[in-house]
Amino acid sequence: MQLLFQGRSLAFLATLSKDGSPHVTPVWSEMVKEDHDDLILINTFETSAKNRHITNDKRIAISIVDRNNPFNMASIKGKVIEQATQEADKHLKRLAKKYLGIGKYYYRKPSHKQIIIKIKPQEIMGISIHPAFYFLAYSPWNR
Repeated sequence: MQLLFQGRSLAFLATLSKDGSPHVTPVWSEMVKEDHDDLILINTFETSAKNRHITNDKRIAISIVDRNNPFNMASIKGKVIEQATQEADKHLKRLAKKYLGIGKYYYRKPSHKQIIIKIKPQEIMGISIHPAFYFLAYSPWNR
């Protein structure tokens, strides 16, 4: 699973809004080891809908698909264990370097205070099929 988070694949974060309906957004993410736990880190700004939602309900779900192999994916259920402002700007620059290839995120509004959402995975379901086996699923006669 860590390999999925090392690349530039977008993750899709699902939170629960105040009325209980799901809210899904594509996010930049990374997985880090902290105190023997694998944590997923996401960066957003304090007034974002996702941050408001997780302030009320810490349960989340994440789906991530390898951008080079759609049969390499994981679905994760977890809980937000921390919302941290410390080092959030530095974290955003690191994610911008990873996803954009430059160490600066030009679309950030100066009024937006950044926050790191730390997620502890609780349930993980994934599959990984090597691209060489794609032909097994394809048949021109079964349309």
